[in-house]
Amino acid sequence: MGLFTPEELERYRRHILLKEIGGPGQQKLKRARVALVGVGGLGAPAALYLAAAGFGVLRLIDPDVVSLSNLQRQVLFRSTDINTPKVDAAGAALEALNPHAVLEPHAVRLTPANASALLAGCDVVLDGCDNFATRFAVNLACHELGLPVVSGAVGRWEGQVGVFASGLTRGGPAAQRLPCYQCLVPEAPADVEDCATQGVIGALTGLIGSIMALEAIKLITGAGETLAGRLLVFDTLTMHSRTLKLPPDPACPVCAAS
Repeated sequence: MGLFTPEELERYRRHILLKEIGGPGQQKLKRARVALVGVGGLGAPAALYLAAAGFGVLRLIDPDVVSLSNLQRQVLFRSTDINTPKVDAAGAALEALNPHAVLEPHAVRLTPANASALLAGCDVVLDGCDNFATRFAVNLACHELGLPVVSGAVGRWEGQVGVFASGLTRGGPAAQRLPCYQCLVPEAPADVEDCATQGVIGALTGLIGSIMALEAIKLITGAGETLAGRLLVFDTLTMHSRTLKLPPDPACPVCAAS
């Protein structure tokens, strides 16, 4: 427990009391580096809980600025943040929440060309972006870097969360391999609707983003059973949820051959 100041011990006391986390688990969180790809509807609530939980380094990756239409669901931002780069506004809010967190803002779009450099050195990646090209780039880089990806998506009243950890089992026996994101979505659908065209209920993004943060905490501390190899689907109109098992795709263009 010597890694913590008295102020930190009080800040994280509710975590430390949990037998699944305790002092050793909290120390793991303090040493952990997490990347958030997208600091929007999902990344905003996830970032708040990750910073509050005591993650040591939060790497924020988003090329956009805050707009008025974001404020219906992106609870990290305020009206005074409009036209400010999201990573800068997020950094200020997260530093105010927990000054112990080290913030690494990157106001750039993640692409296949820069994905590995942006994600290298992290322990876990949260993908809450809104396009398949970026999701595929994150998936490939994390598979090659050996990193787990906590992936979330929302639309209208339904959301989903999965943990794709093919990079952790890369090169292992086929029977023990975990799927990657492209085992679930081999290629981008021809007709893609997004929140700008189909709408989304704001509180749903808070729910899914919080689950993403929870999965990241479990991955780092080893608490419980993560969603690795599974997909949680939540319908908030009916409050019904289901969890689907995701086997690796033997024809996957990313993880089948490595």
